[in-house]
Amino acid sequence: MAPRLPPLWSRETFSDASSGEFAAQWSNPGDVFSILLLLGGDVINQALAQLAGSGLAPVTFSFGWVAYAVSSLTTAVGHNKLMPREPDYGCKVINASNGYVRENSSWVIGRIARDFDHWRDKTVTQRTAELVSDKWIDLKRYDPTANCPRQAGLVISIYEPSKLVVAGTVRLNSIYWTGMAVMLLQLVVAAIPIGMYGDWATMVVTAIGTLLSLITGLLPQWKREKWACRRHARTTYVITRGNGAQHAIVVLGNGCGLNLEDLAAGQYNAQVAANLSTRLALFGLATLWILLLITAAGIKSHTWFLLAVGGIGIVQNIHAASHHCRPENFGLHLHFVRVIGKRKVMDTLLEAERSYENLGLALLPEFFPGVLTTEDDARWQLVKEARNKAWEVARKTSRAQPQPQTSRRQSV
Repeated sequence: MAPRLPPLWSRETFSDASSGEFAAQWSNPGDVFSILLLLGGDVINQALAQLAGSGLAPVTFSFGWVAYAVSSLTTAVGHNKLMPREPDYGCKVINASNGYVRENSSWVIGRIARDFDHWRDKTVTQRTAELVSDKWIDLKRYDPTANCPRQAGLVISIYEPSKLVVAGTVRLNSIYWTGMAVMLLQLVVAAIPIGMYGDWATMVVTAIGTLLSLITGLLPQWKREKWACRRHARTTYVITRGNGAQHAIVVLGNGCGLNLEDLAAGQYNAQVAANLSTRLALFGLATLWILLLITAAGIKSHTWFLLAVGGIGIVQNIHAASHHCRPENFGLHLHFVRVIGKRKVMDTLLEAERSYENLGLALLPEFFPGVLTTEDDARWQLVKEARNKAWEVARKTSRAQPQPQTSRRQSV
């Protein structure tokens, strides 16, 4: 009979030390919070970009603040900026007066364009749905199994800056008030160990972290970068993704809005670079955040409460960084005027040109970069001739009107 081999594993093979270490770690996690503080700096940056620049920015204390503090110092010294270097939604800003096209580098304009589906007027939504439905009907004539298209034609939405609210005045939204509420909730959670165990370490770390986060959002550099443009713009601007886009957002120049052409180039504007005081402030904040990290690493008891505070904070940070906003939340107060939408992009541009001088012509090279057909060229010539005739009639009418006579006071 062959000898029996000894079992590879037996009860004595496994040590109880491993299970004890797991149990101890999960009952009272150690050094986890200090590690988590080094993660998620990009989320903090986007949340601050969303809320900072108009007073308190309730971006709560959470994981990632130490990493952000160090990276912001590096960015301010190397690139002289606090706002994100690139917008998270690509678009273009077109000057309707001269047709100049500028690639947008403003994080604010990128967010306004990204969230257009959430803040656009219901008339725009209705017109877009009608165009898509009409195109689907045409497609089904040739192919009954055709799927509904995602877009059709071009929809131009006309907006006018408010004459009652000063441009650059931010309207607070739910993100702001939610952030304030979450800060209070974090302090309540941090106070629980004091009442239950007399342990005030979590409260100290939470309070200091909240204070440092608020100070970071109060830096004047945020406002200088966020609205790096002139006010009282009298030029009409168009925000669009360009050729192939479904929508074009037109902001009329009535002397009450922001200069969107300036704003689109704001990230490269040397006049809003971080100054020495901003760099010194960021250096001091980064130092304090590192000291707070060292302090948090020394907490060995009741660490679940500290993790709960950081977990609540990161949820708020993600919400603040990604939630959709309206233009007035970025200081651009707009009133809807009308919508222009046709099944053919060329028809939309022609209608825009008939209604607003130079608007269609400014968009024409973007949506039709090639040579126009003979038929399309003739249609544009008709629009130009009709405008010239209207100018001539208006000029003759103004000459025919009698000029008011000014009376002179007789000397006695």
